[in-house]
Amino acid sequence: MTSTHETAPPTTPLAAPLARTVRGSGPGLLLAHGAGGGTEANYGPILDGLAARHTVVGVDYPGAGDSPRSLTPLDVDTLADELVAAADAEGVERFAVSGYSLGGPVAIRVAARHPERVDALVLSATFAYADTRTDLVASVWRQLLAADDPRLLGEFVQLMALGEGALNALTPDEVRAAAELITATVPPGTGDQVELVRRIDVREDLAAITVPALVIVTAADPLVSPTLQRALAAGLPGSETAELPTGHLPFAERPQEWLALITEFLERHREGGGL
Repeated sequence: MTSTHETAPPTTPLAAPLARTVRGSGPGLLLAHGAGGGTEANYGPILDGLAARHTVVGVDYPGAGDSPRSLTPLDVDTLADELVAAADAEGVERFAVSGYSLGGPVAIRVAARHPERVDALVLSATFAYADTRTDLVASVWRQLLAADDPRLLGEFVQLMALGEGALNALTPDEVRAAAELITATVPPGTGDQVELVRRIDVREDLAAITVPALVIVTAADPLVSPTLQRALAAGLPGSETAELPTGHLPFAERPQEWLALITEFLERHREGGGL
């Protein structure tokens, strides 16, 4: 279907269509993934659980999954509008939006640009802007992506992504094996997405968002500090906060708990008439 809503200035379409994931039936739920991830990479362990209650629609950002890399710098408005365009193509008129990591500010921008379409937000392991610490982490990540040192890149990603408990549970051999797997599967557009992490800022969008919102704080997160995550929650009027004892990868460390937080929040607000 083609949306009749015109709530925000149009963005320049990407040169090639983005790969799309669609599953399930029921109320709409859009998925916005993180930098260096993808819909399947970041939501795969909980996709079936989400699709059991929702029509789930996700797109892979340029250079992630099966989406071709962009020839121009990424911007949040285009990513937000591409996600809504995917919902239009699947006939999903209204939807909740789940944003993970970089997907959090993308989800917030969806709600800001298309307020009449959005029923709720669920924001996990995320931020409204990159503070000095996050910018520095992203800068080092970007430099390691450009350097010819796959082992160091893989070790850095584990150090910044896994919670202390999860990382300490690995043996040195398992760390080396995981580093090799990480560097072998880095999406080609990761550097572009990490650069967007450094530039993105949706703080001015927060005050105008009135839909039910849940901020899931990954309380053992070395990549996006819990302090920055809680600052996002404080700036989002009326939002709820839940704490999950995990590093930056809830889908790897605590997938069932993460799924339960998302689905229970959406179901509660639907039954209460909020969705």
